Amino acid sequence: MKKSLLLGLAAVSLFSCKTAENIIQPSIQTVTNSTSITSKDTYWQQHVDYKMEIDMNVENYQYQGKQELVYTNNSPDELTKVYYHLYFNAFQPGSEMDARLQNVPDPDGRMTTNLGTKENPNIVSRIAGLKPHETGFIKVNSLTQNGVAVAHKTVGTVLEVTLNKPIKSGEKVTFNMDFLGQVPLQIRRSGRNNKEGVALSMTQWFPKMAEYDFEGWHADAYIAREFHGVWGNFDVKLSIDKNYTVGGSGYLQNPNQIGHGYQDAGVTVPKAKGKKLTWHFVAPNVHDFTWAADPNYIHDKIKGENGVDLHFLYKNDDSIKENWKKLQPRTAELLAFYNKHIGPYPWKQYSVIQGGDGGMEYAMCTLITGKRKLGSLIGVTAHEMAHAWFQHLLATNETKHEWMDEGMTSYISDLAEADGKANPFSGAYRGYNYLVKSGKEEPQATYGDRFHSNMAYGIAAYNKGEVFLAQLGYIIGEDKLAETITEYYNQWKFKHPTPNDFKRVAEKVSGFELDWYLTGWTQTTKTIDYSIKAVDGNTVTLERKGRLAMPIDLVVEYTDGTKEYIYIPLQMARAEKTNAYPNLKRVVKTDWAWAHPTYTFEASKNIKNITIDPSELMADIDRTNNTFTK
Repeated sequence: MKKSLLLGLAAVSLFSCKTAENIIQPSIQTVTNSTSITSKDTYWQQHVDYKMEIDMNVENYQYQGKQELVYTNNSPDELTKVYYHLYFNAFQPGSEMDARLQNVPDPDGRMTTNLGTKENPNIVSRIAGLKPHETGFIKVNSLTQNGVAVAHKTVGTVLEVTLNKPIKSGEKVTFNMDFLGQVPLQIRRSGRNNKEGVALSMTQWFPKMAEYDFEGWHADAYIAREFHGVWGNFDVKLSIDKNYTVGGSGYLQNPNQIGHGYQDAGVTVPKAKGKKLTWHFVAPNVHDFTWAADPNYIHDKIKGENGVDLHFLYKNDDSIKENWKKLQPRTAELLAFYNKHIGPYPWKQYSVIQGGDGGMEYAMCTLITGKRKLGSLIGVTAHEMAHAWFQHLLATNETKHEWMDEGMTSYISDLAEADGKANPFSGAYRGYNYLVKSGKEEPQATYGDRFHSNMAYGIAAYNKGEVFLAQLGYIIGEDKLAETITEYYNQWKFKHPTPNDFKRVAEKVSGFELDWYLTGWTQTTKTIDYSIKAVDGNTVTLERKGRLAMPIDLVVEYTDGTKEYIYIPLQMARAEKTNAYPNLKRVVKTDWAWAHPTYTFEASKNIKNITIDPSELMADIDRTNNTFTK
């Protein structure tokens, strides 16, 4: 989701019109081989194949759904239950999302109102005020396991299914479901008739199999935050009013029957029979599926690097057209930047779609609000598009490790928009410092839904997550950080990496031991604070005042006008980075062991001034004691 200094926003988007088989099939095969239970590697992940037929009624915002789901149990375990997410059930008065909204000290302003009701004048939750025809729901009418009815129970936003027969390790099972959905009035991410007039923002809209991994089931209620999904393939047929233009995850299979800007050049689209058109999408090797629709969309398409089709769907509104046109070449530039600095985007389409309530990433697309100044429009697209890598290729469990996708996305998108800034991550450091000084910081490893305040969540996930990467560059060197990111992509694309998996890649690339950093930074609220305690001629004493240790960069100017870079390695890191200031002579001092609060060394000459970490990439919470001038 799109970051701000204190709170995260969100984004979403959509498609292409070529068949999937000759584009992504090699990647599917690679993942299937590497994640089966017979793999030489100990890693495994589950697999799903969805086929859905959806009939959408744009008059009452209800839709009938038929779903066939083939579930492959690649785990070593026998499963006696499965769980589905029913996200739309969150948009009902009395839901857990509603309850949190009414009890968190700083509720999301997009989800609240000060109007109240006669019965409850203090009401702030927009969900609490929804009328029956404005709520969201997914009602499961029938469910079978291999053709036999199976017991199931809806508990809030989770469907609990007790299996007729256990699913053995390595076994495939087919579930068939009939369901009825109702699109809620747009409250958060999903919904109908958003504030900019987009008719349908269809995110988290279908019954979705919960993830089961080495930690067990992740059947988390939809309360506020992020998601975790099973890798697989989607085949979706959507019947909707013929006047609506649709954008969605995947490749449109029947463009020459649909039109709406998707047909091949020179092809005359036959006039639609009846009131509806059926759009057929195939999305290979993804863990989500999203679509949006509106009768007033403009649809533009340009080519990006490696033949990727970039689609743009936005309202036919004169006040936004110019910015949306200017956005398109910038999006192509962002694609090329991320290809270079992370790894190649593997699908052949990506869509930027006006919809939702801010910005939120989905498979092969993003939904963003579109009435923005150009800089904001580019900024939200830069962030959400980066999520195509850090979440939709490197699919962390966002409910537990939200800082991984949001922080890494924030880092790479700020780097993409650096425009010559000496420290493009300075805003993230300011946000982190604000949180520390507020006294409201919680460990970064806190479950996303369970932070006491939205402010603490937003800064921990976005700002502190971004600082984790930027500061890692300070520790192991910018060159090794860049190498780590590309190697992380190579090793973990199309999988579910954990914080330890990223740490291990960084360790192998750099030669550093980094457990002290990952643990201290993400699982505690301890801080970094170093000071220059004393300078006597050429004798320097440094003090570690904070509880987190770091290697130390010092730039020294001597009384004769010469300068030198002094590097003090951290003993428990067991390695040294390359010269961070190649224009200066570097002197490497003896390692500083963490348990010692002070460190004294002799410089080569009398000192005029000295600075700890001139790059300001070390997250020292008090820089006033980082310099000395004679």
